[in-house]
Amino acid sequence: MNYYSLNKQASNSNFKNAVIKGIAPDKGLYFPENIKPLSKSFFESIETLSNTEIAFEALKQFVVPEIPEAVLKRIIEETLAFEFPVVELNKNISTLELFHGPTMAFKDVGARFMARCLGYFNKDNTNKVTVLVATSGDTGGAVANGFLGVKGVNVVILYPSGKVSDIQEKQLTTLGQNITALEVDGVFDDCQDMVKRAFLDKDLTSKMQLTSANSINVARWLPQLLYFMFTYKNLKSKYNDIVFSVPSGNFGNVCAGMMAQQLGLPIKHFIAANNQNNVVTEYLKTENYHPKPSVQTISNAMDVGNPSNFIRIKEIYKNDFNTLKNNLSSFSYTDKETKAAMLEIYNNYNYVTDPHGAVGYLGCKDYLKENPKVHCVFLETAHPTKFLDIVEEVIKQPQSLPKQIKAVINKEKVSIKINSYNQLKNYLITANS
Repeated sequence: MNYYSLNKQASNSNFKNAVIKGIAPDKGLYFPENIKPLSKSFFESIETLSNTEIAFEALKQFVVPEIPEAVLKRIIEETLAFEFPVVELNKNISTLELFHGPTMAFKDVGARFMARCLGYFNKDNTNKVTVLVATSGDTGGAVANGFLGVKGVNVVILYPSGKVSDIQEKQLTTLGQNITALEVDGVFDDCQDMVKRAFLDKDLTSKMQLTSANSINVARWLPQLLYFMFTYKNLKSKYNDIVFSVPSGNFGNVCAGMMAQQLGLPIKHFIAANNQNNVVTEYLKTENYHPKPSVQTISNAMDVGNPSNFIRIKEIYKNDFNTLKNNLSSFSYTDKETKAAMLEIYNNYNYVTDPHGAVGYLGCKDYLKENPKVHCVFLETAHPTKFLDIVEEVIKQPQSLPKQIKAVINKEKVSIKINSYNQLKNYLITANS
């Protein structure tokens, strides 16, 4: 499979180069040159297949031959070493739990897959690769865990000081080894801007190999299409029209679902559920796309004012606004509305959601007002105890900590504070010397 830059000013790339480089030389995001739909019989018999069998069929066209089939199967088995349960709340709404991995967030899938791909590509390479990543919450911990101890790879994570939860911070600042956390005096967009600037800095890129583990990297982004397929497998015999409500920040997750749809998965519609960072919600109302500074909310992983992956969504629908709007709805919600939804879900269904899942639930409710016959699945993207203070404040019930959280909660945070791009650059040069 070849990949082309969405800026259309760079040569095409194979999967290996796209993963290692992260971003194209013209600074565009990579996108698959062709998307070959899977056979109709594949989806008709999907209930008879294991998750690893589904994943192999779905991903092999994007990965082989740069990664041999036997190696890809092993990578998939290691990546999917946990469950993806669907919990039905009522006849119209279910939730897909994506928090059963090592860092209890949906990003474990992409981070584990990418780490293993990069480890395979780097197995005989004596040169170090530096993975540079910005996080608004869960990406940092998932990437840190996924890449921990990977040969020839150093990981540098930028996160906004005071704007991630305590547990999220512990997950990205306590591992040591080849993982370094840089605590930025600013918001997520400042972190992301620094990372983008580093990739543009020839003084840096001439001295070291940088790659990204944000969802701009194809190996982080594409595997996320799998859990849409797993959910369809789970619900296929029960519901005809399935809609997904995806809590959306950088829009990699909902974009991956759209890729599953391009592969033939019978998904009726997508909902991008936003918090007050509502650039896409406004775009679908006005057809005007205006990035703006992010606003801090209790659903912090979605605090993104300029979502990187939205350009991929436009590409999927050939930059046709009407086609996109027919496939995607978007709603935005305040923190007050989010908290009310968390309490409603707990009181009505005895189910505890995190703030991101609650935003997804609200998206389901709004869409169902005009589409009452569909079954809507919202993504519960992180375990509620990652936002312990908010959850316990809202539902007034103490929550027990799962073993993944207990493993980091009492560890000592280690981070390096920075407040400018020059400090980031100086750190990278010094660390690489």
